[in-house]
Amino acid sequence: MTLLKGAGDFFALDIGTNAVRVVQLSHSGQTWNLVKYGYAPVDAQTTASDSPEAKQRLSEIIMTAIGQSGIKARDVAIGLPSQKTFTTVIDVPTMSESELKGTIKYQIDQYIPMAVEDAKVDWKLLGQSLHDPKQQEVLLTSTANQYAESQLEFVESLGLNVIAAEPDPIAMIRSLLPSGLTDARLLVDMGEQTTDLAITYADAPRLVRTIPVGLNTLLKAIVTNLNVQEEQARQFILKFGLAPDRLDGQVLKALDGTLDNFTSELVKSIKFFQTRYPNTPVGGILLAGYAASTPRFGEYVGAKTGVAVEAANPWQKVRVSQEDQQQLLPIMHEFATVVGLAQRSNK
Repeated sequence: MTLLKGAGDFFALDIGTNAVRVVQLSHSGQTWNLVKYGYAPVDAQTTASDSPEAKQRLSEIIMTAIGQSGIKARDVAIGLPSQKTFTTVIDVPTMSESELKGTIKYQIDQYIPMAVEDAKVDWKLLGQSLHDPKQQEVLLTSTANQYAESQLEFVESLGLNVIAAEPDPIAMIRSLLPSGLTDARLLVDMGEQTTDLAITYADAPRLVRTIPVGLNTLLKAIVTNLNVQEEQARQFILKFGLAPDRLDGQVLKALDGTLDNFTSELVKSIKFFQTRYPNTPVGGILLAGYAASTPRFGEYVGAKTGVAVEAANPWQKVRVSQEDQQQLLPIMHEFATVVGLAQRSNK
């Protein structure tokens, strides 16, 4: 969503399913410097509940993360989970941006899955269409008024000033995508409950979607198929991953059906993109979140999709001290959204 108010120094806040993350960056030329960061685990039941008790507990966890980080700024950019937002790319006739501003508001209801009066909508002109030179492409994002206003009210009740709210998949593109790419990339950020996908060309999203498979989906498959407790299943995945030579390959066998469905969704996304943009091949897949931290996950995805795969580094454009690098190492792949939010222009 658009910046709501003018911003000077600000920080980013990501209220995830399993943790609250905060990051403040400063800009220096082509790179960023890490000023402060914070991380506080949270129970999934707390983030899923709207009860006053859960909200109070979440407030305390957010303030703990901010307090431990040492962040003093009150202006904040927040992420909006992909399950609560809708993002699409549309074609419109080529016209000036001022003309587009005057006409697009009358077309929005054709593209979003809710009544315009019930939604907060933002758009950005991407430029000439990649498949029709007579058209131009526009990125359209929306979220329900009720949800956006409740999030705004909740965060501002903590004494913070929300200057921007942005869908998580849009934010992650800034941090995960290397500079200077001239082809398309599929970004895959796996969380606890879902996985955000974005196919980009240059530095802009051309396809954004979410699939209902996350780490918890994998845990349930292992618990069921191997008859173990959830905590043990988590250790199996994050320690041994999909290695066929660890635990006699039992983890891989237990997950094979689930992962086959997961990778079929990646293939479906790539095919959809290449049908729309037949002259723009997807040159690689970048993994983040649990998709990056699970051993041998990239090899599995590469074999199933036939596309080169590598782990993305959300911190690639940020200068981080040696001490902070050591502290962040176990959780670095979880920061795609919040680092991307912190990399919003504050000019």
